[in-house]
Amino acid sequence: QLQHPSAEVREYACASISKLLQQKHVIPAFLQRDVVRCLGPLLMDHSLAVRETAAGALRNLSACGGFEVCDDMVTNDIMTPLVALLKECSTELDANQLSPKKCRETNKNYIEDIANEAINLLWNICECNNTAVYIFNKEGCLEAVLHYMKKFSTNVDLAISVANCLQAVTEDNPDLLSSFNASAQQVLETVMLCAESTMKHVLLRTLIAGTIWNIKDTIPPGSMGSMVNAILKIFSESLAIDAGETIIRMNEAEKNRLKLAVEAETEENMSDVVDNCVLSEDDNMEEIPKGKLRRENDVSDLLPSDKWELKEVTALLTAQQTALEIIVNMCCSEDPSDDEWEELSSSDESDLFMENSYNEGGGLLMTPLCLSDEVHSAFLNNLIPKKILEKTAFPNSVALDICMHNPSWKPLIKKLNAVQCRALTCLHSILLVSDVECLGGASALQSLSQHLSQLIFSKTELPADTEFLEAITSALRALLQTMASKNISQCMTPEQLLALCEAGIHSSNASVRVNAVSILGISGSVLAKGQDTAETLKMIGKFLLEVAMKESSLVVAGEALDALFDVFADGKEAEKAAVQIKLLPTLKEFQPVFRTRMRKEGKGQYSADQLCVLDNVRMNLRRFIAYQETLGKTPT
Repeated sequence: QLQHPSAEVREYACASISKLLQQKHVIPAFLQRDVVRCLGPLLMDHSLAVRETAAGALRNLSACGGFEVCDDMVTNDIMTPLVALLKECSTELDANQLSPKKCRETNKNYIEDIANEAINLLWNICECNNTAVYIFNKEGCLEAVLHYMKKFSTNVDLAISVANCLQAVTEDNPDLLSSFNASAQQVLETVMLCAESTMKHVLLRTLIAGTIWNIKDTIPPGSMGSMVNAILKIFSESLAIDAGETIIRMNEAEKNRLKLAVEAETEENMSDVVDNCVLSEDDNMEEIPKGKLRRENDVSDLLPSDKWELKEVTALLTAQQTALEIIVNMCCSEDPSDDEWEELSSSDESDLFMENSYNEGGGLLMTPLCLSDEVHSAFLNNLIPKKILEKTAFPNSVALDICMHNPSWKPLIKKLNAVQCRALTCLHSILLVSDVECLGGASALQSLSQHLSQLIFSKTELPADTEFLEAITSALRALLQTMASKNISQCMTPEQLLALCEAGIHSSNASVRVNAVSILGISGSVLAKGQDTAETLKMIGKFLLEVAMKESSLVVAGEALDALFDVFADGKEAEKAAVQIKLLPTLKEFQPVFRTRMRKEGKGQYSADQLCVLDNVRMNLRRFIAYQETLGKTPT
């Protein structure tokens, strides 16, 4: 059917394939039948309708198939017809060429619809495949893509697709920077300054702000401060919107719209029965809303277009998630040792951050190494820490209830939870790069500790969601480390922390397990300086010993040993507890086991950076045993 001489048959075939490709289990069968090479040439079909449906089918294939399928699409040369289509559409964009059929029914530009599908396809492929990004650079696609962005005032959906694509292709792509000349930057700046207040425009501005951050190396040094401030102003405005209240308001708007539509339809049916005469001028005017309703139902992107309220909320949550993710990058991207921990877990990153952020002599925070003055000032000017903290709270219960009882709104629950997790990850990064005073001082950190405690312990059962657990344990770890370094008293009891860590250590996520043992290490090292804490230190010590000896991951086992070194490094209470749990003989017995595991499991399973950290643990284990032996010989 794809080869059929009739354009309508080809269009139908593309549409049928497009629908089927949304089911992951059928994708391998289509790939075996060379679907990419069959659909690729149709991107340049004589029929505009065929072009659009072919691009839509390939878009679904790239979105549902994942990395391997996108690689396969590039191998099968999808980029050649796709680049040709993008350039041709860009040239014809201003010509306003309308398909007669679509013009009559929807009054929309066919070229823009094709471009939207093609841009989404390009975005998906470039996000997954470096060869596609290389072709994007080589073929000069940026100019064509930016040309579509100029339509943002009349076609925000197309502009959002372009912004998503731009954010993907500008990330870690220095070869593209030279293409961002003054006119290209002007296009982005114009979009950033648009004053439209819809949630789609909030998302558009957020994505463009992210793109500008990606190309910050093209910004003159004298303009860097104002650029960073403009970016964070957009993020701040996005995060300031209450997603829960927006869901409640938009759900009410949807109910009212549907109620009015039913009433209008009932009234129209009654009118048809009563009035059989010739159409008057007023009757012709009544056709406008009917046509408008058909247009809305005719066009579809990610959600049915009659769900505009749902699309607005989805756009807001996507904007907030994107803003939080970019803020994390802003915290981390400028550290000179960034490459050193690229392969490590998020928890290992924390240690390296902390080692770089604290003065070894006095334990005081030094000037943060990975946050420039411009970013630091803009964070404070735009109240970014405050906005992040607000987003770490659990979603509005009324909004959650609306989503739970409305099938089409139910996917928003996952997005609400994702925003909370990104905010916690963001909080973790902010804690690592900001000094105590910038965070509001000791009282603010204690309040934050209580807030995180409520998030963890407010429900009858400890949280089980892996993403949430990783995010909140990372934030808690960074907070406790900061508080410990400044001798600020902690609000969580050791028993609470032990309960959390016992839950965390059973997580399938290694980062959660690393965070769990690290949290205990920090808490234990603080307790070791106090009075009458030996019993609690015994519990912590037993827990960490068991993890070190039984943990399947060497990285987690190494972190548990590190935590033991911290807890039992000093103090009379620690010495007493160490003797009672037989710490020294247990570690002496375990030392050769750990060395053997490193030798057998190290190569192939862990990165060079992880092995370097583990080698330090191995050496520290030898030193710690020697230190404990000297304690045993010292007369009491």
